[in-house]
Amino acid sequence: MKRYKILVIDDESRMRKLVHDFLTKKDYDVLEAANGEEAMEIFYEDKNIDLLILDVMMPKMDGWQVCREIRKTSKVPIIMLTAKADERDELLGFELGVDEYVTKPFSPKILVARVEAILRRVAGDEEEGVIQVGDIRMDKNAHEVFVDGQPVELSFKEFELLAYFIENQGIALSRERILNSVWNYDYFGDARTIDTHVKKLRSKMGEKGEYIKTIWGMGYKFEVTKD
Repeated sequence: MKRYKILVIDDESRMRKLVHDFLTKKDYDVLEAANGEEAMEIFYEDKNIDLLILDVMMPKMDGWQVCREIRKTSKVPIIMLTAKADERDELLGFELGVDEYVTKPFSPKILVARVEAILRRVAGDEEEGVIQVGDIRMDKNAHEVFVDGQPVELSFKEFELLAYFIENQGIALSRERILNSVWNYDYFGDARTIDTHVKKLRSKMGEKGEYIKTIWGMGYKFEVTKD
């Protein structure tokens, strides 16, 4: 099984150690950089980095500059850390190709869950887009879904929604976050459209529709139920 390598970039040594400790417990290889310039040197020297955890506010070269430079040559997944809870910053991050956006202070366990979700997605893409989770098999390239070995016909949005749930399994997802990720930021619909699509998706998945858990007052979480 592949051992993933993660580069953690933050000018706060305490924050780097915290993230480093939680990631190494999950058997990841972790590299550290204290500023943007150091991060770029490490990134260009080591061609086997699988994911970056990148702080925004840093001396010498900030997170936005690092992200812009890396995106010129690489599609490596990037999780951006910031102390600001500013929607404009979050939008800028996604425009620059950031995969996830985490606001400080954050739960290290949630950060690790985000890392795992992204790396599962990347692994699925590398295996020709085929993802197997529980009794669901999804082929993203062929746009096919099988539940208990039987084909299930899904609309385009239902397919995208299920893919998003699977790629973020175990993570509580608000309706707003699902809308922003699956319907994109230019969608001005009602968050209730999520409930409608989830209802149809559950119906088509039969008993495995129970994988999509409702979190009352918030949204949903995709979690495989052990028999």
